Amino acid sequence: MSTPETSTGDAIPADIHKASAVETSESIHKPVTKGKDKAAALLASNERIVVTSADNRRVLKKIDLVILPILLSVYFLQSLDKTTLSYASVFGLIEDANLDPNSQEYSWLGSIVYIAQLVAQPVVAVLLVKLPMGKFMGVMVFTWGCILCGMAGAHEFKGLMATRFLLGAFEAAVAPAFIAVVQMWYKRGEQTNRNAAWYAMLGIVNILGSLLSYGLGHIESDLLYAYQIIFLFCGLVTVIVSILVWFFMPDSPMEANFLNDHEKLVAVERLRMNQMGVASRVWKWDHVFEAFTDPKTWLWFSMLTAVSIPSGGISTFGPLIIQSFGFNQFQTILFNMPFGVVQIVATIGGAWLATWLKKKWPVLFLLCIPPIIGIVILSVVGRDESHRGVLLFGYYLTSFYPGISPLIYSWSGQNTGGDTKRKVTTGILFVGASAGNIIGPQLFKPSEKPYYHRGLHANLALFVAIVVLVLLSVFWIRIMNRKHAAMRESLGKSAVVIDTSMGTDKDADAEEVEHVQATGVGDKAFDDVTDIKNEDFVYVY
Repeated sequence: MSTPETSTGDAIPADIHKASAVETSESIHKPVTKGKDKAAALLASNERIVVTSADNRRVLKKIDLVILPILLSVYFLQSLDKTTLSYASVFGLIEDANLDPNSQEYSWLGSIVYIAQLVAQPVVAVLLVKLPMGKFMGVMVFTWGCILCGMAGAHEFKGLMATRFLLGAFEAAVAPAFIAVVQMWYKRGEQTNRNAAWYAMLGIVNILGSLLSYGLGHIESDLLYAYQIIFLFCGLVTVIVSILVWFFMPDSPMEANFLNDHEKLVAVERLRMNQMGVASRVWKWDHVFEAFTDPKTWLWFSMLTAVSIPSGGISTFGPLIIQSFGFNQFQTILFNMPFGVVQIVATIGGAWLATWLKKKWPVLFLLCIPPIIGIVILSVVGRDESHRGVLLFGYYLTSFYPGISPLIYSWSGQNTGGDTKRKVTTGILFVGASAGNIIGPQLFKPSEKPYYHRGLHANLALFVAIVVLVLLSVFWIRIMNRKHAAMRESLGKSAVVIDTSMGTDKDADAEEVEHVQATGVGDKAFDDVTDIKNEDFVYVY
């Protein structure tokens, strides 16, 4: 499909089109107004093009072939790095590092990463706006790989805490950067599946990471404990991948070497109806203020905090929960693998369903149901050997929760305009996610094995809370859409805007595209204005 937007309303006369063409031609020699999106500089030197379905498909394929492999590999490594702690615990980390099993020392090793991420988020938000995306990501990945290698030298609680804090600080930029990258390269209707693709690496890690850790954990060494071998291997692989990120990750569509000049125009123009811009590299304090005063921000913040508390607890204590069913080390690793399979199905399946429905809220509602059932099973079923099958079934049901987070991130990203506001909003959301992951492990305690009642009961209440928050978000978004419709009418525009950014190239035709350019919807798309101030912005739910 041609990806620009369509709108109902009267067509603009031909002489106005000619005037616009003259203005566009003259603008080649004029500097771009400071504060506009960087894409405006590219578009100012070229006439506004009509993106054909063939152009759209060809450029999208090129983008996927370059951008997605980088996102998938880096997030796989970040997920692996985070879960190395839980795998190492199965292979004697608590004993070999002299951690007190009756204290919260092991729990704090899980939480400290997210404390560091929480502290780092304000800095990350500023750097994501101001720095070139590709180079920034390369440096962050390289640094956290080096730190993970350094964890192999830690042999007691204080050393592990220090290195885990540094690891979290430099990993803090990864997921916010990925959300920014997806917003920078993809239409709104394409973003959900791409966010789900890299987030699904959590499930891949639970499958391959389990086998990898089992193999590394059985290497016999007189110099290194099993947990040190796991940390060293994962850190070295991360350093190698960081070099590839530095050289192959473009900073923006306007600076992508794998696209020719016409394809760069297509890559930018296809994003117009997103009404979100691409990248400004200018920090705007009015965007910051709006991000903090927008109710949508705090609804998604609350949702992410609520889902991250179970995430933090289960990711840190998951293997120990399985072990509490009466399994040995090998069985624990083996039975943790289906958990990853369910994660992948929930994440990819949830994203596909949301894209097909063009709605997030029903899918979020559905994804909360299996974890609720699973937690109830784990809470009420005994731990004797005859109940192992039922307990595993309940545990696997809880693994639907990873499908929730990428939908919330996509929902937020698709409803936030303005470069600085997007980055600040994402930062606020990750503060909530970090806070949830800090709290989560603290609700579990090794001494509460095998039932972990406190953690499970808290998680049950949180999934119910997410359902309520989803419904409140839908209510507020519908109010905002009505406000924007009224704003358009007051400006003499049509109240109804057909949002092609959520569709595929089969959903629109050339006649609609020409009508879009006539009505002028999307003219503010690259002015770096926020969603609230852009009357053409259509909120999705």
